[in-house]
Amino acid sequence: MARKYLGDLAKIIQRLDRRGRLIRVKSEVDPAYELAGVAARLEGRPAAVLFENVKGHTASIFTGLYWSRELLADLVGCREEDLSRFIAARIADWGRNPLPPVVRKTGPVKQVTRKVTDVTQLPVPIHALGDGGSYFDVSVLVAKDPETGVRNASIQRVMVVDKTTMALLIDPGRHLGVYLEKAAARKQPLPFTLNVGVGPGVYFAGATPPGAAPVDTDELGIASEFEGGRLELVRGDTSNVELVANAMYALECDLLPGELEEEGPFAEVTGLYASREPRWKVRVKAIHHRRRPIFHTLLCGAEVANSAGLLAEGHLQGLLPKQVPGVRDVYMTHGGCGVFHAVIQMQPTHAGWAKNAIMSAFAGFNMLKFVTVVDEDVDIRNASDVEWAMANRLLPETGIVRVPASFGLGLNPSFPGDMGTKVGFDCTRALPHEEKDDRIAYRPVDLAKYDIDYGGG
Repeated sequence: MARKYLGDLAKIIQRLDRRGRLIRVKSEVDPAYELAGVAARLEGRPAAVLFENVKGHTASIFTGLYWSRELLADLVGCREEDLSRFIAARIADWGRNPLPPVVRKTGPVKQVTRKVTDVTQLPVPIHALGDGGSYFDVSVLVAKDPETGVRNASIQRVMVVDKTTMALLIDPGRHLGVYLEKAAARKQPLPFTLNVGVGPGVYFAGATPPGAAPVDTDELGIASEFEGGRLELVRGDTSNVELVANAMYALECDLLPGELEEEGPFAEVTGLYASREPRWKVRVKAIHHRRRPIFHTLLCGAEVANSAGLLAEGHLQGLLPKQVPGVRDVYMTHGGCGVFHAVIQMQPTHAGWAKNAIMSAFAGFNMLKFVTVVDEDVDIRNASDVEWAMANRLLPETGIVRVPASFGLGLNPSFPGDMGTKVGFDCTRALPHEEKDDRIAYRPVDLAKYDIDYGGG
């Protein structure tokens, strides 16, 4: 069931408040370091945070929308355990019957167009103590293929350098990199819009794994599946690339082929700092926003692990059962930063199927470093239960799969240059099953039927 409020961050915040899932910080906080320090102490609670008094700015800053699966499930209207499948189903619906966005003449995001283009005047926070500057980190970048005009949505980290200059990281394998190569071949800049304060549908469109959204498709249509109607865009003033109509802020920019700017360090999802290096230079050409905008930011910890993990999880939940019989469920672990470790629950009926599941997972989501396969009697969302399976069922001489010199994600320091070794663990019981492999079981009882004195414990 689609929910129209999901397309408007202001309405999302109102709904969270009504449902007791909004923490309001009324004290003045400095967007440089202090705001993130407060947010880090609140991270993971099933409530988002609105900073209402931001030093030096009239706008509020919002964070925490993606750091709790319980919170996000309540927002979109499904059970927490069904959240990844719910998101994957919306993406699958889009794949079967794409509902393209509609372009309007104007929208809320263009209520104010700043006369002076100065990105340093926006409430862009600095999070970690070692960060190299202020960052847009949850904003959705919209660009168009220079040859076909097909739109692409992506989430990139963008660092503010000066009034009209920013620096942008493009991870290898991203469609945006393909677009930039085409623009460079034409010796032209690549125009794009940076949309701040969008709903989950637009955010998930930008974070959808490439395998679920081919390069020749308009990913922004995914947002329509969440919002219950065609996503609305508005025309930009400086190029043919549109802005998300209901965004809080939108920046019109050019990505400059061949021009680099120092970017970083940045506190990444790994819990470590990404290095400072020359990366793509961005020129800011126009800034639009609502009359009463709210700046959206995130901490690159639980929020990224949850949101990226949910998309990867849902993708693999749909893919693996088609390729390997017996796969029941997939979970992307929080300790694996949401993208590096998948735990697969399956009921293999043939020797070797667990290893096939390992290889299929690596092929289906290339950021993975570890895949652990367990039987159906193991709770894949319980780290202790998964470790129990590894301790008691893994046969190291035959159950470990090593794939050296594999492509992965360079944000992980064990994959320098995006290359490293991937490892799979077959923690399933040997076939045929023997009674000695069965877990201990007790008679199920309902404690409410018993007169029990817990002694205050």
